[in-house]
Amino acid sequence: MKMISIVVKPFLAESVIRILEESGLESWFVREAKGYGRQKGYLDRYLGGEYSMAFLPKVEILALIPVHDFESLSEKIVKAARTGRIGDGKVFIMAVPDLLATGF
Repeated sequence: MKMISIVVKPFLAESVIRILEESGLESWFVREAKGYGRQKGYLDRYLGGEYSMAFLPKVEILALIPVHDFESLSEKIVKAARTGRIGDGKVFIMAVPDLLATGF
């Protein structure tokens, strides 16, 4: 098994989740995250003042993927999440040696 952590802009999360659904994965985790990188944030106005918003909103999706499906699925995810602009996000891949999954 491999664990994949996908960090994307919020409006791209739906397309990544759709790919996970179509691949037959039954469960994954989704959480809100904040990102900081080459974008360097943006300026926002509030009550007449200007504020720097250094951390930008992102969505993190964690999923466990079988090794035999991993290559094709990771390529589909990257293709769906990439816009070609700064701040697209990141994909982290971790090996999960022996997994004992229990449901409750």
